[in-house]
Formats: sequence, structure tokens, C-alpha cells
Amino acid sequence: MELDQDLLSRQQARELARLAGEAQKILITFPQEKLDAIVEAVGEAFSKEAVSLAEMAVQETGFGNIRDKTAKNRFAADTVRQAVRGMKTVGILSRDGKKKLWEIGVPVGVIAAIVPSTNPTSTVCYKAIIALKAGCPIVFSPHPKAIACTRRAAELVAKAAEAAGAPKGAVGCLTIPALAGCQELMAAPETRLILATGGPAIVKAAYSSGKPAIGVGAGNGPAFIHHSADVAKAVACIAQSKTFDNGTVCASEQSIIVEKGMEDAVRREARNQGFYFMDTQEAGQLARLLFRPNGTLNPEIVGKSALHLSKMAGFSVPPGTKILVAREQEAGPTRPYSMEKLCPVLAFFVMDSEEAVLNKAIEVLSHEGSGHTFVIHAQDEAVVERFALKIPVSRFLVNVPAALGGIGAETSLFPALTLGCGAVGGSSSSNNISPMDLINLRRVAWGLKEPTECRSEEPVTDDLVELLTQKILERLG
Repeated sequence: MELDQDLLSRQQARELARLAGEAQKILITFPQEKLDAIVEAVGEAFSKEAVSLAEMAVQETGFGNIRDKTAKNRFAADTVRQAVRGMKTVGILSRDGKKKLWEIGVPVGVIAAIVPSTNPTSTVCYKAIIALKAGCPIVFSPHPKAIACTRRAAELVAKAAEAAGAPKGAVGCLTIPALAGCQELMAAPETRLILATGGPAIVKAAYSSGKPAIGVGAGNGPAFIHHSADVAKAVACIAQSKTFDNGTVCASEQSIIVEKGMEDAVRREARNQGFYFMDTQEAGQLARLLFRPNGTLNPEIVGKSALHLSKMAGFSVPPGTKILVAREQEAGPTRPYSMEKLCPVLAFFVMDSEEAVLNKAIEVLSHEGSGHTFVIHAQDEAVVERFALKIPVSRFLVNVPAALGGIGAETSLFPALTLGCGAVGGSSSSNNISPMDLINLRRVAWGLKEPTECRSEEPVTDDLVELLTQKILERLG
């Protein structure tokens, strides 16, 4: 007898949410020290399996490469774990004697976590660490293209968490891939918050679920190489970022913008570092592969190398080619190079002035990527300040590989694999999402002044009570 996959998935989602709800009743009683011990155990166990999980993810999805997926896994297990060490998330967080105000951290409760196919295993570890640090159970909904590796990562996390004292059900994972199950998990009575990382459709579903949600928009960050920049270093940063895991990090650069006077220098240095500038015919051939007729990104090009992409498009490039570049001047739905491309492909904009560069960057981001990430390479702090005040992003990066700077690997931003885009990007948060986004604050406030309305210089007598009563009756009647 063949059972209905949608019904099975829904039933599993209900059961996992119920178990997580029971686990929440126990987790909420844990002091900070016990939560911290669970987080340490999870990170340590995951770090040991970083390579095997990376191999599994690449084999199952076909996205990226083992070396960089291993680095992502260790980033989630080690860098995130180190960042939350010493962070106070539950109990009394602060006491302000002067203001007579306390703040108490309270877990939001059960979290439904949507996992993308581009970063399946590392996202599980990262979201588990920030959730458990905040005292919240978490249930994962894998992408159908990455269900086996996501399930393995979640099992590893759950086992380590339970061995360290977490209640059963504190970490769960759907194993029957169906949209119906994901929707059931988001709508479950026990679910208190949805942490959605994925495509526009799933993020929209999260925000439409009727539950509080933290979703993230598309990345489409331009990189501006200013005339004050160290060009060789700027190009090296872009190369490192855009080739990292074959371009699957949403914060990675999607275009380079320069003033006309910088074009030759940037082209020359980029060629020296393995960038291939496609001619019009080659760019047209690749453009037809990047997006499907309905406007969505073609999954067949995601996380593939430049050499692989050129072969798919039907042209050849030199053996050492790292990144494919197409000349572009406009942004919009008919301009595929102006959009997010989760592979080592860049648009190249050449503008007449610095003002034109600023306007073009805003145009590109307004089309796609508002609120996400922008990077500038410059030594002139005045131009950095000018652009930072006007570019509509949550992460404005300076002289750093955007993929690594945006996630906090090479900047002081909180290390995260879920990057909020703020209201301008359709997100409820502009943060690199941390445990502090997964707690509520209970505020204890003392009165600062003596009450004055009921004061009276004369003692209260029966005659006064009778008079007041008479006045009240007159107003009522």
C-alpha cells in the first residue's frame, strides 16, 4: 500500500513540533551554564565531522566544493561557538540601579528552521547553536535536494545535544521531503518563530504563516573599486570571495562597478588573476543558461566552477579561469547579469563618474538585493562615508572579500549564515542573526516618582466621601 507523502510529512511535522514543545518546558528551566555546555558539545561533535559532512553535501547537491564546504562547517561549529561563548541570553541580563530597570532574557520557544540546499550542513549547525544558546528547541525542514546530508547533520547535532543534557526533541528534523510538511511545521501551535533561509517562495511562505518570522532576501551585492583602492588587493578579495564554494554564499559579489578611468587597470589585473571577460556572443550563450523562462535561477548552474559553466554554455576558456565576467550597463528583469548568480559569474559596469557609480549601485540593489550587502575597495574614508550614508544595505563592507566579510568570518560582524536584510529588503531584522534575535526581553521596572494624584493635605472624612459620591452620581445620571 502506497501512503500519501504529503500526509506522512504533515504527520511527522506535527509530531516533531509536539516533541519540541515538550522539550521547551524543560529547556526553559536550564541555567545559562547548562545551555552553554550543550552548545559546546554540539560544536565540538560537529567540527569533528566537518569533512565527511562536506563530502556528503557536495555529492548529494552537486553544489560547491568539499574544501570550502568543510570551511563553512568549521565556521559554523567553531567560529560561531566561540562568538557565543560568554554571551548571556537567559535569566537576568542587566540591572540598572539608576534607572531602576532590569532586563531578563526569555527564550522565544520552538523554532522552525528552513535549511537551504546551498549550505545544508553548516546551516544546521549554525542555527542549532544559536537556538540552543537561547534556550530554544529547533526543528529543521530540509530542502528536498539536500535531505540526506541535512538529516545526517541534524542527527549528529541532536545526539551531541542529548548527550550533554538536552531533552529529547530539542533538535528535530523532517525526513519526508514535502512542502506540505514544511507548511505544517510553520503552522504548528508549538512553533513560536520561523527562521527561514532559502529562496523567495519559502521566505514569503514563512512571513505569510501567521507566525513571527526572520527571513532573508536575495543577495546581489555590487563591488565598487574606487580610484584610491589598491587594485591588486581589491581584485584578489573579489576572486577569493566569488570562488569560495563556487559562489554559493549569498553575500558574495555579483558585479564590479568602476569609473571609466579605472577600467583598463581593473581589467588588466583581473585577467592576471584568472578572470575571463566574455565577448558578446559568449555572454549571450551563458546568459541563456543562468535563468529559467519563469525568471528563477537555473539550479544546474548553482555552485559550478567557471570551467564547468563555460563548457555548459558551449565555449572554451583558458585552463586557469576562475571567474567569468560579462560587460553590463543596465539592471532589470531582462538583464540576467544584473541579478544574483550563485556561481563564479560577475557583471562589469563602467560608469562616467563617481556619482554615476553611486546611482548604478542603488539601481542594481533596488532591482534585487536591497538591504543585503555592498562592498567598496577604497583608501579614501570620505568616499566610504558618502556611499555608506546612501547605499540601501545592512552590511556595508570595506576592503574585504564580501562572502567572508558579510558572514563575519573576516569582520567584526556576528558570525552568521542567516543575514537579515531589514525592512528595505523585506526582512524583519537587519542583523547577522544571533542568539539575541531568538530571545524576548522581560523588563522589570520600578517607579521613579511618588504618586501624586491621590495626595490630599486634608484628612479624608465621611462628609468628603459623601460629597464625592454625590458628584459621581450626578455625572452618571
